[in-house]
Amino acid sequence: MPKVIVYSRVPEDVLACLKETFEVTYYEKLTDDNYSEFMKELTEAEGVLGSGLKVDRELLEKAPKLSVVCNTTVGYDNLVLNDLNEFGVLATNTPEVLDDTVADTMMSLILATRRRIVELDYLVKSGDWKASVTPDLFGYDVHHKKLGIIGMGRVGQTLAKRAAAGFDMEILYHNRSRNQWAEDTYGATYCSLEELLNESDIVCLLTPLTKETRDLMGKEQFSLMKKDAVFVNGSRGQTVDEEALFHALENGEIYAAGLDVFREEPVPADHPLLKLKNVVSLPHIGSATLETRNKMAKLAADNLVATLTGKDPLTPINPEVRS
Repeated sequence: MPKVIVYSRVPEDVLACLKETFEVTYYEKLTDDNYSEFMKELTEAEGVLGSGLKVDRELLEKAPKLSVVCNTTVGYDNLVLNDLNEFGVLATNTPEVLDDTVADTMMSLILATRRRIVELDYLVKSGDWKASVTPDLFGYDVHHKKLGIIGMGRVGQTLAKRAAAGFDMEILYHNRSRNQWAEDTYGATYCSLEELLNESDIVCLLTPLTKETRDLMGKEQFSLMKKDAVFVNGSRGQTVDEEALFHALENGEIYAAGLDVFREEPVPADHPLLKLKNVVSLPHIGSATLETRNKMAKLAADNLVATLTGKDPLTPINPEVRS
């Protein structure tokens, strides 16, 4: 039986299915205590499955039998594809199964920031709600506003569906290329990043992390936004200059921010952004529902089984390795 390593928590039924086909070494999480053992096991492994492991030349040189790396996420900035291609190692991810769930999370952050939900929840629970709420605690509407989506991929399209059909929002988007389907289906308008930032009431960042998108949102970009606009990040923390975002929020250059991701995760408790009332912060839970995480693990497992039994994986990242 081929030897594989599962290095992140997966549902019991998924793990049981893998054990029917493979010799499985299982770690719920890689830690300082078990990492040396993991690296020893890696020398014999033909496949690995999990989330977040940095796979580059240094690791691949220590895994001579490795054939496939299966991410249990849609993002794969942990994988150095040039190195994987050079070593002939296939990589897979888990797109599509999480689109609705992540879009729900983004819509939640939009509503929470525009309507000050978290701040007003605290007002009630702290006992400070003494009289009718005065205008200084009012938020802003979401319906019939302009939503600017940076990155009109699958999640962006799914968010556009919710915004256009459910909230009668006007959709602006910026992308590497035009998305005719989004334009035809949701009336989305393609525009430059500068135009999107100038005109949007809500800006939602949904790009993958690449050399081009690293620090995409900085001081200049936040200065272009409306003072009553909110910024939502469902991309990666490294796409945003957090110091610039802090100053934009603290100085009233933008109204609020909803963040599911940070440059350092878990984010330090003393991070300046966490001290601001106009920031809604989440612990990178965009796809974190039981149903969706189970589907992601199942898809990753299916990719692993297919690859190591001579079949084509369902969602390869670098299929050219097998061509």
